[in-house]
Amino acid sequence: MIGLYTAAEVRAAEEPLLVGLPEGALMQRAAAGLATVATRLLGQVYGRRVALLVGTGNNGGDALFAGARLAGRGARVTAVLLDPDRAHPAGLGALRRAGGRTLPSDRAEAVAVVERADLVLDGMLGIGGRGGLRGTAVGLAEAAAGGAAVTVAVDVPSGIDADTGAVDGVAFAAMHTVTFGAVKPGLVVGDGRGHAGQVHLVDIGLHLGPVDAFQLTDADVAVAVDPPSAGDDKYSQGVVGIVAGSATYPGAGVLCTGAALRTRPGLVRYAGTAADGVRAAWPEAIVTEGRPRDAGRVQAWVVGPGMGTDDAARSVLAEVLATDLPVIVDADALTLLAQEPARLRERDAPTVLTPHDREFARFGVEPGPDRIGAARRLAADLGAVVLLKGDATVVAGPDGTAFVNATGTPWLATAGTGDVLSGMTGALLATGLPATRAAAVAAHLHGRTGQLAAEGGPLLAGDLVRRLPEAINRVRGGRARRLEHSAP
Repeated sequence: MIGLYTAAEVRAAEEPLLVGLPEGALMQRAAAGLATVATRLLGQVYGRRVALLVGTGNNGGDALFAGARLAGRGARVTAVLLDPDRAHPAGLGALRRAGGRTLPSDRAEAVAVVERADLVLDGMLGIGGRGGLRGTAVGLAEAAAGGAAVTVAVDVPSGIDADTGAVDGVAFAAMHTVTFGAVKPGLVVGDGRGHAGQVHLVDIGLHLGPVDAFQLTDADVAVAVDPPSAGDDKYSQGVVGIVAGSATYPGAGVLCTGAALRTRPGLVRYAGTAADGVRAAWPEAIVTEGRPRDAGRVQAWVVGPGMGTDDAARSVLAEVLATDLPVIVDADALTLLAQEPARLRERDAPTVLTPHDREFARFGVEPGPDRIGAARRLAADLGAVVLLKGDATVVAGPDGTAFVNATGTPWLATAGTGDVLSGMTGALLATGLPATRAAAVAAHLHGRTGQLAAEGGPLLAGDLVRRLPEAINRVRGGRARRLEHSAP
């Protein structure tokens, strides 16, 4: 897992090094890593034009020292200084000794330097920056975005909140971000995710403490989707019950059931009101015409997608929530539950809520720019796991543990993909995974499947169900093994 560390946590980890190392050593480590990534992105350094956007803090010093290293290899480096009198003195000296030049940001030539550059390093604001860019920094950021250069942010893109990803005004739009010591939450969630581009982590020797926010990797997810062993049977791999779909929205039941079947080949029991459609699409499922209590033994329930919000649906939701089993609550069931949140607070068994922003707001508060914080607060209030859907889905448990999903594609913003996610989450929860982990694994795998399905362009929710086995195989490394076996 990749830990996500706030600015305060990173500063606390830096303190012992700043005391114990020679002055400037930590900055030199950061600058060396930054220059290495910049060199790789440029390909050829000699003769290339590099523009440094330099603020007044250590972030600007990192950019200046990295620029000096590039200038030493023959790059034509110009540092555009937001405040020439307050730029990092040692960094300025190193750049000038290496043959780089400096230019005040209020000179007319400054924008042209940025527009003509092959590489732009953004060192205007660091992890302590608050609010959007101001003054000449706005024009420089816009020039970088409009030019042909490779744009690289130093530690975090200037203008984003390192802890939340919030952008208040104008922020630097980076194709790449080289971050030091630890990945900051603002690089992977909210608007910050879109401004950060590809994130490159440079190890500068920090001794980081415990953390409660993470990103899963494929290797983490692979453990949760291990293949069955010789001693497994259909009951030992998790039995999930599905209450989804209706006469109006039969597809929700079909998609949710199919996703559960494809995620974990155990047993799926369907107990919704779209029985005919589910039976026709998935003869592998056990379909019950009655209520959930008539479906037989299950180990987790999924309730809500497409089932409606009438009195009959309300009664079914109450029946499912009254069990002592884990429950996934989605779509219409979220609308009903938001009207009676006490039902949720009274539960002892795990509950996973899977709202998008509008469904989240029905519980009384908008997600706002701090999506991790919002999900944590709602999870703590309701005593449930909250999976807040979005470009970077956030999963938060009532204990404050959070996961930010690193997979996915904008093509997933289409009808029915949420039904697929619910079926996947339910199947994983039925295997005995802790609720927060099951939701995070499902989000990761859902995103990977979306990326696979979108390789040929626009996708449908049904494409996710069809491609799930292949996505699971790839996450588990099956593709690499096939290549190895086919090698001469």
